[in-house]
Amino acid sequence: QVQLVESGGGLVQAGGSLRLSCVTSGRTFSSYAMGWFRQAPGKEREFVATIPWRGTSTYYADSVKGRFTISRDSAKNTVYLEMNSLKPDDSAVYYCAAIPWGIGPSLSRVGEYKYWGQGTQVTVSS
Repeated sequence: QVQLVESGGGLVQAGGSLRLSCVTSGRTFSSYAMGWFRQAPGKEREFVATIPWRGTSTYYADSVKGRFTISRDSAKNTVYLEMNSLKPDDSAVYYCAAIPWGIGPSLSRVGEYKYWGQGTQVTVSS
């Protein structure tokens, strides 16, 4: 069983930055595609960013492109989401997700992922 634990959320003013981390258990982290999603109150969970299990390609939602960066450190079994120029609309619970051998455009879909973390709250004040 794979466990994902997010951290790094908090309260920040508009224009500020945060870095989210997601640590995964197990020894097969390098074979997982990793994704970040978010869910605001009353809204559906939406795609933010993803990084496939191999290669260097990353994919982002249009709403965060140019402001957010996803990266992974296989030595630490950790995926990061660097968030800059934050806006109040970025406020949500952010979730980390994983799928073995994931690759391609389907990684933007919630249903593609097998494992999920519990989420970390990000609040951006205006």
